[in-house]
Amino acid sequence: MNKKIPQHIAIIMDGNGRWAKNNSKSRIEGHRAGVNSVKKIIQKSLDLGIKKLTLYTFSNDNWKRPKIEVDSLLKLFSNTIKSEFSNLKDNGVKVSFVGDLSKFSNYINDLSHNLKNETSNNVLLDLNIALGYSGRQEIIYATKKISEMVMNKKLEVNDINEEIFTENLYDCNHSAPDLLIRSGGEHRISDFLLWQIAYSEIYVSEKFWPDFDENDFSEAIKDFSCRERRFGKISEQL
Repeated sequence: MNKKIPQHIAIIMDGNGRWAKNNSKSRIEGHRAGVNSVKKIIQKSLDLGIKKLTLYTFSNDNWKRPKIEVDSLLKLFSNTIKSEFSNLKDNGVKVSFVGDLSKFSNYINDLSHNLKNETSNNVLLDLNIALGYSGRQEIIYATKKISEMVMNKKLEVNDINEEIFTENLYDCNHSAPDLLIRSGGEHRISDFLLWQIAYSEIYVSEKFWPDFDENDFSEAIKDFSCRERRFGKISEQL
C-alpha cells in the first residue's frame, strides 16, 4: 500500500440536521441520508485498502437532544445494523464499538454484541463505531482504572506512562488515527478521541455529511498525502 494512504481514518459525521433544514426535510430524514454516506465511505475504504475506520456515530452529549430525535436515531441505528449485518460480515468488515453502552437498551446492546462477535474474524477493514462516546469520559475511565491498579498495588505510580494509559482506554486495540475528517464546515473536535488525535492530521470539509461522498473522501486522503508528518521533529530528520 502507498505509505501516503492513511491506515486509520476517523470521521466526525456532522451536518445531517443542517442538510435537512436546507432541503426542507425533517431531521430524521437528514440522519437517514447520512446513513447512505456511511455506506459509501465504508465501501470506498475497502476499495482503497484503508485498515481502520472510526465513525463518531452517537456522542454522549447527544442524549441531551429532544427525546423524539434520540428515539428516532436509536431506531435508525438498530434498523441499519440489521439491514447491513450480512453486507458487513460478507465484505470482510470487523465491527467493534467504543463508548459507554450502558445507557442503551438491552436490544441495542444485543444487536451490537452479536454484530461484533459475528464479524470478529474479518480482516479487511476494522470499523470502529463510537456510540455513547465522550473523549473526556474515556480519559476519566482510564484514570479510574489506573487508580484502582495503584490502590490495589498492581501498579507503581512512577510506572504510569503513555503506553499504560492507552492500554486502559475503552479500546486499546485501535491505533491513533492518521487522519481526522470532519464534515459540515465546523472547526472543532467535539469531544472526539481527545487522547488519540494528538498527532492526527485534520481535514474539514464544508459539505454536510449527507452530501459527503467517495470523491470527497478521496480528496481528503489526497490532501493528507501532501502533508509532512513530523511528530515534533524537523523536516531534515525525516
